[in-house]
Amino acid sequence: MNLLRDASIDALRAFAEFAEDANFSRAAVRLHLSQPALHAKVSKLAEAVGRPLYVRRGRMIEITEDGRRVQRFAREICASMTSFQDELLDRKAVHPVVLAAGEGAFLYLLGPAIRAHLATRGHALRLLTADGTTAVEAVRNGKAHLGVACLESPPHDLSVTPLTRVGQVLALPKKHPLAARRRLRLRDLAGTGLIVPPAGRPHRMMLSQMLQSAGVPWQVAVEANGWELMLHLVRLGMGLAVVNACCRIPAGVTTRPLPELPALQYAVFSRKDGVTGAAQALRQALLAHAEAWSSTGA
Repeated sequence: MNLLRDASIDALRAFAEFAEDANFSRAAVRLHLSQPALHAKVSKLAEAVGRPLYVRRGRMIEITEDGRRVQRFAREICASMTSFQDELLDRKAVHPVVLAAGEGAFLYLLGPAIRAHLATRGHALRLLTADGTTAVEAVRNGKAHLGVACLESPPHDLSVTPLTRVGQVLALPKKHPLAARRRLRLRDLAGTGLIVPPAGRPHRMMLSQMLQSAGVPWQVAVEANGWELMLHLVRLGMGLAVVNACCRIPAGVTTRPLPELPALQYAVFSRKDGVTGAAQALRQALLAHAEAWSSTGA
């Protein structure tokens, strides 16, 4: 088989959609195809590549490493085709640069960079809300050009550049007794009710480990997702919350430093094979405005 001769753009696009969540039925619906038709396109593409693009493990489907490489190639070739068509027809390019990051990063860290980028560039920008693990995978498989997240260990297969460090603070009602102190230690939280994310979330796990190591007993006041909701619940008097220092603090709530908790290192990352000119411009804007949150907010 010859890949250039036997692989069609249509088959590449179909496989990229299928590989998104490794599910034939959902991909077929999104592509407006029957499942047999989608199976046929993916099978023919695998023959053209000469490698298995996915494997079945029981009832689960797992995309192979070669499959991920084909998925990235498919996304790139389809994006190039769209850009060329726009240029050929003298249309304004509509294929967006995609940035993957968490809700908190978009709310509090990346606003100045995004505004500056949109003010100086003529191309579209699409934001993909994703936690750190999902953002890394989105960049790996070509769904996103750039990602921003806190990375415990930088992935060896991505190009990673430090962006900014953000401390952690305790948010509490202004009338709470602990608000009278300028700085707190973890032991001051003994017996308090904390507003935390659901079990298994990275922030909850980190906080639990730190409090346990310090021998500090505590209890869950409320489980809530997202800094905005957590701070709203603090304002309502439902409990205290440990949040990132970049968060906008609502009226009636104040914060105190917790120096025993580690600062969080945010980074911007992309694939090592480089990014397009539009994505590179966005990266430069992110780096140029990395510390804007500390003085002007997002």
